[in-house]
Amino acid sequence: MNYRDALAWLYGTQIFGIKLGLDNTRRLLSAMGGPQDHLRFLHVAGTNGKGSTCAMLESVLRADGLRCGLYTSPHLVDFRERIRIGEDLIGEDEAAEGLGRLRSATAGWDHAPTFFELTTVLAAWWFAREGVDIVVWETGMGGRLDATNAVDPLVSVITPVGIDHEKWLGKTLSEIAGEKAGIIKPGVPVVSAPQPDAVRAVIESRAAAQDAPLTFVREPWRGGPLGLAGAHQRWNAAVALAALDAAALVPDSASRAEGLASVAWPARFQRVGEHMVIDGAHNPEAARALVEAWREAFGDRRARLVFGALEDKDIAGLLRLLRQIADEVWLVPVDSERGADPGDLRSAALDAGFAQVHSGSVVDALAAARAGDAPVLVAGSLFLAGEVLARLDRAGD
Repeated sequence: MNYRDALAWLYGTQIFGIKLGLDNTRRLLSAMGGPQDHLRFLHVAGTNGKGSTCAMLESVLRADGLRCGLYTSPHLVDFRERIRIGEDLIGEDEAAEGLGRLRSATAGWDHAPTFFELTTVLAAWWFAREGVDIVVWETGMGGRLDATNAVDPLVSVITPVGIDHEKWLGKTLSEIAGEKAGIIKPGVPVVSAPQPDAVRAVIESRAAAQDAPLTFVREPWRGGPLGLAGAHQRWNAAVALAALDAAALVPDSASRAEGLASVAWPARFQRVGEHMVIDGAHNPEAARALVEAWREAFGDRRARLVFGALEDKDIAGLLRLLRQIADEVWLVPVDSERGADPGDLRSAALDAGFAQVHSGSVVDALAAARAGDAPVLVAGSLFLAGEVLARLDRAGD
């Protein structure tokens, strides 16, 4: 298969939806020669801050001279963003080769693998073939039954846990924490961000049962400039550095400073020029951090908000929080079959107290919002953030 055909086949597997469990992943890894056995992993789970923490880990390790594989999800513009070594995305030819092998290996399976299972194994296969020194390995949704959990890491990392993906992970913080804490392995060190009491209790219980040394980060990192905006990112930086120490990967102080100062991660309070911010905040905890980061950057200036969301998110909660920094909102569709109904968005925006509520296409909303003097904020979904970034890139903006 060429890359286009391979990607079409992979996306075709989305009809199988989300299936939590490790059997398929382990079977896929075996079919690809057990690439995980030749790799060292830093495994990261949580609700918020996973991607930023992974980006910090990779940036510090790269500054220290290590060749580091980075596996994250979702992508924003290009599928290959999920699988990279340093600044290099997996090549189209390599992705096509790996997906072709996976397609052949699974042709006769009764239980078809999912998109995420296949992508996870593709990443492990390519990292092993490239002989990377270390892999930063982000979970998808949960942890315990997440495809990424079919590896044995040097450290298990848990970023802040909150309510999200209730359909699959549970309705309460304790239930969701149980899924996230499922990445904790026997004897493997655990590093966690500060957590609500209910979450902390679950993590402590799981770590004790697995005889896994446990560290909770107690203060944010204040050691110098940080490439990502917002006070919450200094907590993520502290988690990343503690994880490196727990994994016995101890970069020198210069590498730590360089890696954290230069780290970049798209759609996390990403500045586009002087007057536009794109942020993928899609749950209340992330929205609170976004509001705080906005005030740090813009003070009392109000945002012109371009907002879209998936139907399974807390849309009302998101809009109530963002109303703290915006009076006017443009409601736009998200390019996903799970996109929220426009009528539901409008009702939630009016209930949240927005003085001016508009609806329309992403293109029209961006044009209208950017026509004024006020700074523009795009938020509500990583799907929306990716679409806006792609449009801006095509327009040369």
